[in-house]
Amino acid sequence: MQTIILGGGCFWCTESVFSHVKGVTDVTSGYMGGDEVTANYKAVCGGDTGHIEVIKVDFDETIIPLETVLDIFFATHDPTTQDRQGNDVGRQYASVVFYTDEAQQKPTIDRVIGKLRDEQGIKVVTEVHPATQFFPAEDYHQDYYANNPTQSYCNFVIPPKLAKLKQYFSGFMIEQ
Repeated sequence: MQTIILGGGCFWCTESVFSHVKGVTDVTSGYMGGDEVTANYKAVCGGDTGHIEVIKVDFDETIIPLETVLDIFFATHDPTTQDRQGNDVGRQYASVVFYTDEAQQKPTIDRVIGKLRDEQGIKVVTEVHPATQFFPAEDYHQDYYANNPTQSYCNFVIPPKLAKLKQYFSGFMIEQ
């Protein structure tokens, strides 16, 4: 088992994508990377802590390799905008990868980002850092889209992400 922490905008949206991926055993929304000793939704969204909305992804590398996890991540969010995803603007929406095992994960992260830059000409601004303390988000944020399927923001943002997952990674998609 491996764990990687990903920030790709609103955690409701990234959580929903990875909850549909084979080999992912757990996805937890939360906060990481800030300056304060604790984090909660109100403080993070207010820009008071410097934390980023992230998801902690636990996955079985015998089913899905880290490179594929990262390929899905980069295909389902915009890694070219600084502290922004669509209409969501602020530090909490940064594109970031926090690795939990530098020797095992950092070379793969660097290779995937390099491939995007060199082979596809994408100007990636995604930050890469060692993981710091992870603060799980409040309970009502966990499995948000599954528990709030009529939420209009989610219905606008998530279906295109799931369509990309299905189009490019159908072999790794769990239909729900």
